[in-house]
Amino acid sequence: ILTDLFMVLVLKDTLEKRGALGQIKARIRAEVFNALDDQSEPRPPLSHENFLINELIREYLEYNKYKYAASVLTAESGQPEVPLDRQFLAKELNIVEDTSAKSVPLLYGILSHFLHGGKEESTQNTLPKVSLRNYPKQNIGKPPTERNQK
Repeated sequence: ILTDLFMVLVLKDTLEKRGALGQIKARIRAEVFNALDDQSEPRPPLSHENFLINELIREYLEYNKYKYAASVLTAESGQPEVPLDRQFLAKELNIVEDTSAKSVPLLYGILSHFLHGGKEESTQNTLPKVSLRNYPKQNIGKPPTERNQK
């Protein structure tokens, strides 16, 4: 029994060090949610604003590799499986981006804009230059089409 307990502890420690345990737990939560999701009760229709907000959140989640959280958001909100094109989303929100801002999710630029009171740019709806050193590096430098692939 002690050998089995030791093996379980070593396995748990190994999975934690590799970052796999968190992914396994998130996957289990997503599967439990899908199993418990009552498909017989129709969801209320998504408003245009909620649809856009969900897309901003999905882009952020996928950028940060929170793929199970993104899948639960998609399932629970009724968002389409295929994300909106980033350029379409920026156009819909009347956002003009500079080149550096395109390497991070739109939410980062929006947050930066409001944290700095919109003082960086004189033109309306133009997101400020985003300092990339403050954001996770996993997708920086990838074109938006590669970042948003599932």
